[in-house]
Amino acid sequence: MPTPRVILSEAMALEVGGKEPWPSDVKLYQPYEVEQILLPDNANCLATQAFLKMAKLQYTVEPRSNAEFMSPSGKVPFIQCGAFVVSELEPIVSFVASKGISLTSELDSGEKADMRAYMSLISNVLATAELFITWCDAQTYKQVTKPRYGSVFPWPLNHLLCWQKKSSVTKRLHVLGWANKTLDDVFHDVDQCCQALSERLGAKNYFFGDKPTELDALVFGHLFTVLTTPLPNNQLAATIRGYRTLVDLCKRIEHEYFELPAST
Repeated sequence: MPTPRVILSEAMALEVGGKEPWPSDVKLYQPYEVEQILLPDNANCLATQAFLKMAKLQYTVEPRSNAEFMSPSGKVPFIQCGAFVVSELEPIVSFVASKGISLTSELDSGEKADMRAYMSLISNVLATAELFITWCDAQTYKQVTKPRYGSVFPWPLNHLLCWQKKSSVTKRLHVLGWANKTLDDVFHDVDQCCQALSERLGAKNYFFGDKPTELDALVFGHLFTVLTTPLPNNQLAATIRGYRTLVDLCKRIEHEYFELPAST
């Protein structure tokens, strides 16, 4: 939960930062992709990058080994936009909106409420499932999480930070009622979430028609990351692959916003 100090700094960024145009030297900070970043952080960073690309806003990715500890909320990614630092997707969306840039300007109030509900569903189910598998599944923790999370830190700091993070995530999962779930429980919850998303998407290109919103960016960030991240147990990716329209959405966004144009 954000501290009052973080909430105040975000409110100030919205009020003051909105008066300035979007600069060309915005930096997006995240962990190193190849050797360090884990599934939950990768999903959040990719979702934020997708949103910025959809909004046609320039940015440069700046990998840092201590990005998590640099962030005002303790979570990645965060952006540095002029004198302002804003972390996580939803505050970044609000910061961008304060500059008069929005992906939802054509939605009515009911559609915006629906969008927020589905974004909450993703945060409550998909994001929590990613945390569970990354930190609570013994095989994934041993083979993937522990070596990657500590890879950029010297001994014994690598072990200490990993232990602290695991303890923090475990406490959070207890609060959310996820600590005693089995993998089958988690996969079932993810399947139900994907079914709801698939039904909402239907045959449309994006969730609200022919133009993407931050919901599409969030779905892409989480689903694409799961589909492309090797894990000891691939059932999470297999569950998502069972929903063709969601996989096609990921391919559509990857092609539209992340593939480099062919050279002529």
